[in-house]
Amino acid sequence: MSCATLIKLPANAECRCLLADGRVLTVTATRRPRANRAEVKCAVAGAPALSERMQEVVRLARHTESRFDSRDQVVLSMDIAPADDERGWELAAVLADRMVRGAWQPACPHVYAYGWSDNWHCGSVTGQPEPAAARLQQHAAAPALAVLGGAAADAGAAAGTASTLSLTHLGALTGHTDPAAAVSSARAWFPLHSGGINDSLSWVEVSVYPLEEGGGDEEDTIAVPGLGLTAQLAVRQALAGARHFDGRGLGRWRTVVRFGQPRFQGASYELALVMADRLARGREFVPRGRIIATGCSSAWHAGRVDTVEGRAAKMELILMQAVLGDRVLLPKDWQNDIDAAYAGALRARGASLACIERIGMI
Repeated sequence: MSCATLIKLPANAECRCLLADGRVLTVTATRRPRANRAEVKCAVAGAPALSERMQEVVRLARHTESRFDSRDQVVLSMDIAPADDERGWELAAVLADRMVRGAWQPACPHVYAYGWSDNWHCGSVTGQPEPAAARLQQHAAAPALAVLGGAAADAGAAAGTASTLSLTHLGALTGHTDPAAAVSSARAWFPLHSGGINDSLSWVEVSVYPLEEGGGDEEDTIAVPGLGLTAQLAVRQALAGARHFDGRGLGRWRTVVRFGQPRFQGASYELALVMADRLARGREFVPRGRIIATGCSSAWHAGRVDTVEGRAAKMELILMQAVLGDRVLLPKDWQNDIDAAYAGALRARGASLACIERIGMI
């Protein structure tokens, strides 16, 4: 028996957004069997970049939901396209997605929303509640609910006959605490080498939120905003494999992976990715400084760390940028090329060094 049969989920849901230019935008969410399709699909006619951004917003906002059910696909659309610099529609897309899946069930039949976030994966919501409430006074007649991002002193009075809910985090929708308190995030750094002046240590950040129950494909629970589809798949496969090596790492988390510099090639970031994930999940001791790591693997499920190209250049870059407290992790195959002078130079900068052939044995 499907979830929709048990709690009578709607097939469609709408959430409106009164834009800054006075137009009323409607986000429509439709639920249908997934049938091996993407869990979220967004379509805005003539605006592929907007469609991609809406999909990213919705997927990230799902991060702090403690239940995961990938059997349905949600298709979201807009009846009009907002201005390029308009972001108030983001909250409307998030709410429409939750309404059609039963994750949030408002008491009022008509819902207006205005808000946005730079950290949807932490459940935070910001906006301009007072100006939005003033605009709604002319449009939202009872029975209606206005959900406004950001803290407001008296947004309800400004909204006239519409009920108003101002929120700074998505947990407030259901009377819960800020979900960001349950999000664990950790970063690790890897050498980004292209042979130019832009060579640097770049970070990868992994944020995890606990799931109440497992089920479904592990890769479906991992969101990687900002990367192309091929790179997203590689990140998901690396994390799923490394968690399989943990024994009890699968089916327990929603995960968001972010890169400080999303434009890169190769797989040398993988060891840093895996270490950030292990730190976020409490599987590693936290170093005094940063974890700086480079390495990949064709068998993360076995915990194996393989070598990567650019050995000399990456070692030099790491040495130049290592600081007090940093922990440097390199592939075991590099050990024979690391002389006492290099190790001593790292120690002189206050950093430690280890060459590893497996994770979990550091």
